Amino acid sequence: MLRFIARRLLETIPVLFIIVTATFFMIRFVPGGPFTAEKAVTPEVMRNLERAYNLDKPLWRQYAGYLGKVVFHGDLGPSFKYPNRTVNEIIADKLPVSLELGAWAMLIALGLGLPLGIIAAIKRNTFMDYLCSAFGMIGICVPTFVLGPLLALSLGIYLHLFNVSGWYGPTDRILPGVTLGFVYAAYVMRLTRGGMLEVLNQDFIRTARAKGASEFRVIFRHAIRGGLLPVVSFLGPAIAGILTGSFVIETIFQIPGLGREFVNSAFNRDYTLVLGTVILYATLLIGLNLVVDVVQVWLNPKLKFE
Repeated sequence: MLRFIARRLLETIPVLFIIVTATFFMIRFVPGGPFTAEKAVTPEVMRNLERAYNLDKPLWRQYAGYLGKVVFHGDLGPSFKYPNRTVNEIIADKLPVSLELGAWAMLIALGLGLPLGIIAAIKRNTFMDYLCSAFGMIGICVPTFVLGPLLALSLGIYLHLFNVSGWYGPTDRILPGVTLGFVYAAYVMRLTRGGMLEVLNQDFIRTARAKGASEFRVIFRHAIRGGLLPVVSFLGPAIAGILTGSFVIETIFQIPGLGREFVNSAFNRDYTLVLGTVILYATLLIGLNLVVDVVQVWLNPKLKFE
């Protein structure tokens, strides 16, 4: 396992290098710049601004300097739109909000999807199965940018049950968490149902029932470990989708998270903040996929660390 983890970590180095390089040059080739939206300034002031942020140097020297600071010092540079603040400080301030939102969304996704999927598999081809499958279909078909405004309009504006913007009290977590987690709960439900049905039809399950094991023991002792393998495989992309999906949710509900800052930095041409956010998310997603691979081998002894 240690060799597997070390090899995967080494493989991330060229991946991150490609991501940083592609992002650096793509945002520089986009029309406009970090100071074009400002009020008109004299050419001398503009030259001073470019000199302060090293934008007056050739592009290859800017790239080499930025890469050296990131690799050797972990310095993501100063923000172009937030005076006297670095990208590291902004990420440290905003990331916990996005992680909390993602944690609530994943908790809702697993809390809804797993029980409904198990019930649908146990009650196959019954009314409960059709009801759970209908929930899954609705969750897959309704995107977050539609569900979020609908929940805000109905539960927030009309019924006054929750705030439709902000991130202050515990109740402010409900609407964003439900909006972001509902879609992934539908996927988790369908994957759980499919995985459980496949396991419940295998010989060792029939043997356990023939020995007189209770249905509860058959499901939660023998079947659930193999039945959840598709869900575990899905968790890596699901967490990635939740993190990137938070961009939309944080904008809809005015949540002061990193996703909202990423969207604003793209509009503001804040080069360093865009790059820092991309590097952070890429590193998080690579690490999460590694954890998912390790958990899969732990759940299924037939798999090897290869």
